[in-house]
Amino acid sequence: MELSIASILAESAARHPDRAAVVLGETRVTYAELWEQARRYAAVLRAHGIGPGDTVALMLPNVPDFPRTYYGALALGAVVVPVHALLTAEEIAFVLTDARVKAFVCAAPFLAAGRAAAEKAGVTLLAVLAPPPGSGEPEAKVPRLDALAAGAEPITAFVRRGPLDDAVVLYTSGTTGKPKGAVLSHLNMIMNATVSAFDLFGLRDDDIFLGCLPLFHSFGQTCVMNTAFRVGATVVLMPRYDGAAALDLLIKERITVFVGVPTMYISLLEAARTDPRRPELQIAVSGGASLPQTVLEAFEKVFGLPIYEGYGLSETSPVASFNQRDLGRKPGTVGRGVWGVDLAIAKADLEDRIELLPSGELGEIVIRGHDVFKGYLNKPEATAAVMVDGWFRSGDLGTQDADGFITIVDRKKDMVLRGGYNVYPREVEEVLLRHPAVAQVAVIGLPDPLHGEEVCAVVVLAPDANETRAEEIIAWSQQNLARYKYPRRVEFVEAFPLGPSGKVLKRELVRRFG
Repeated sequence: MELSIASILAESAARHPDRAAVVLGETRVTYAELWEQARRYAAVLRAHGIGPGDTVALMLPNVPDFPRTYYGALALGAVVVPVHALLTAEEIAFVLTDARVKAFVCAAPFLAAGRAAAEKAGVTLLAVLAPPPGSGEPEAKVPRLDALAAGAEPITAFVRRGPLDDAVVLYTSGTTGKPKGAVLSHLNMIMNATVSAFDLFGLRDDDIFLGCLPLFHSFGQTCVMNTAFRVGATVVLMPRYDGAAALDLLIKERITVFVGVPTMYISLLEAARTDPRRPELQIAVSGGASLPQTVLEAFEKVFGLPIYEGYGLSETSPVASFNQRDLGRKPGTVGRGVWGVDLAIAKADLEDRIELLPSGELGEIVIRGHDVFKGYLNKPEATAAVMVDGWFRSGDLGTQDADGFITIVDRKKDMVLRGGYNVYPREVEEVLLRHPAVAQVAVIGLPDPLHGEEVCAVVVLAPDANETRAEEIIAWSQQNLARYKYPRRVEFVEAFPLGPSGKVLKRELVRRFG
């Protein structure tokens, strides 16, 4: 059997040639236009030596050039490596070298770091988009992929690959040491998009997505771009997320599907406090991090529809479980395993084997099915550590009820060990979010000479709670949490440091306050 992720765009271009595939401001690109443009980009990449099995890295924002380049590279049978746009030159060079990248496509606004990284790694560099005014980056210095593609003859057909051939390499965040490249196959990615489109979301070809999640991240790439294109839906791109601007786009473009992370939902609710307009949303999906119960309840009250929460990782393409319309929804859980995927709870302290636990017991979430990655690029030992007895060890702690619904308790690495007691930050965060002065909170563990670790709550205050003091929140916590769980320390910030998918970077908070 042969197949390619490129078929997702090719098939929709054949079925829905005149429907808008992507929208950015006043620019509207139809499926027929996008597929032809992708094949023109492929022709230019081929002229620069790219063929089946070669690796192409992309460092692009949420603009039409992302799908043009992504599907263009895949149409040649190449492997795509999306790069986080805020990495330093040294970090980019590591990815280019580790993934043995042959060509690096970089948006002009990122060329300062991109050029230095490409030179260090010895990689062919191609630019898209015009350099920003005053950047000192003359266009002639770097070949423009988009300009060259305008005059290129599009390739006639895409290269088909084996289902288990490498398709995409997603680099993990690297909370300890260097990031690892998770290798995903064409089968991984196509199945995840197909299951998401039909089994989870029940999409129609007239649905309209807000494309606010970064496309270089697995969540935006699979659950927005590939999933929408799988059915011929439209993606309205948003290069930089802002709650008020997102609410305006939801209404102006008649968005029906919103896929976001908890921080996006929080800022959308904040925007709704001063903007009485409401969109015509039909589907709201959350993932990437645990959704606080207070946010779920507030969104349903304000916007009139439930949020369907799911769970996954880069290593699972990413979707592993979801609350699903046909299988029921349990707020506070991340649902059941998606079609063709099993989730279970295993003993967390066993490294060499998987021992499954009965319903209700706390342990590590393990996953098996078509979504599980091939392994970490060039790292067989790291792969062997997480692939045990046919199961992928997620590193997340949770429980599973008798109906198969999974509840996330926390990351193993985020657990705070205070005086010999396990404190799970998410549990403490859920309680603190019910304090009227707390808009957002992240609970971390900080070194403590007496208890080993101490519980610290880092808080973003509600707009009308500027006079709230740490002592008040600590005293309130004492009344609502067990003695070993409540935070002895509270710190205030105006905003949290966020990763590419909108996750709070707790390691940055530990560095700041530790």
